Amino acid sequence: MGTIEELFEGEPTGLPAPVPRGSALYQQGSGPSAKVRHAGGYAPFIDFCSARGVPAEDLASDIERLIWFLREVGPEIERDALAAAAAIFTGNAIARLRPDAHWAAYEDGSRLVGNRVRQFETDRLVEGLRGAHDGSVRGLVSALSEWAQEEVDSTPAVRPVPVPPTARLPLYLRPPLPAMTYYSPNGEPIPYGQRWDPDGPAPDSYSVDSHPERFGGLHTVALALIDHLAAAYDVDVDTDPVHAKELLGVARNVVEAVRVTPRGRGAARLTFVLTSYPGVMVHAGVLHDFPFPVCGCDACDETAETAADRMEMLVLAVAAGGYSERYPAGSRRWCEYALTAVDGSGSESGRGEPGPVAAARLRDAEIRLRDMAGGWSPWPLRESPGR
Repeated sequence: MGTIEELFEGEPTGLPAPVPRGSALYQQGSGPSAKVRHAGGYAPFIDFCSARGVPAEDLASDIERLIWFLREVGPEIERDALAAAAAIFTGNAIARLRPDAHWAAYEDGSRLVGNRVRQFETDRLVEGLRGAHDGSVRGLVSALSEWAQEEVDSTPAVRPVPVPPTARLPLYLRPPLPAMTYYSPNGEPIPYGQRWDPDGPAPDSYSVDSHPERFGGLHTVALALIDHLAAAYDVDVDTDPVHAKELLGVARNVVEAVRVTPRGRGAARLTFVLTSYPGVMVHAGVLHDFPFPVCGCDACDETAETAADRMEMLVLAVAAGGYSERYPAGSRRWCEYALTAVDGSGSESGRGEPGPVAAARLRDAEIRLRDMAGGWSPWPLRESPGR
């Protein structure tokens, strides 16, 4: 009979389904999913500990002792199977530190444990402890201890509910995107969106950005969305390159910048910045930029179609009141947003540090968002939409 995996909370389960790295900044889906806090597959590490006379249950409940033990035995657990088991055991021990901690997995094979504030990549953590000096080990133990003691944020982002479309609202139709075939240096067609097998992207593909011209159709989609907003809603549309400065980050090689301001109290403004990449940045509300594509590298394998899907979801949801922002969120004073698709087909949320934003802009955003606790308001319709 094999070793029983029962050292952590609940029954052991498999890791969650992997998601693309491009989804790392937000959670997506139509509803809540079960969080994995106790992943199975660490029995070989229990046997290894037993062979050394170290009770695995003691390591499971004492993160500091576990970290120092991993540093000590690092050279002995370099084998793939044992290293993987040690990483899962360590992740379960980290998840045990906080009630809001859980596992996440990505298509590139990385596995992380943490909460919305901080995550730890367990395989790299175990690997990095091999030969680590005492100061590094103490720093990791301190970081884990501080994270474990941080107050749990019990007020997550408000999930906004968009106003369903009415008969008065003109129908948005996506303009046709160019149908092109792109080729590798070897002359083979590149199946963008389906390039990689279950083993994930090639290691060198993260630094390659081939055929960015495949995203050229995003400019057409952005302009079509602007036309739709102007036809359907009571808004002011202003085209001026200076509006690119509304982005939190810096947009390179701006081709066009368009600001769409709804004439309604409590409604979020949208600013579209078209770049020569070609790509589109959309600034929504007061503190969030959304890039399309998220990343054009070969590893992420994004297509114009998937980027257009995301852009349309954002823009139409903002106009329908399906968008909320929060600042400051939690003890770290992070920015937070939540988005719900107009048709209810999906939702996403994100949270992170404000980044290099001027203090005055953050103060203004904090004051503005105090009145938007329930989310931004729907945009007012035109008196005679479409005319």
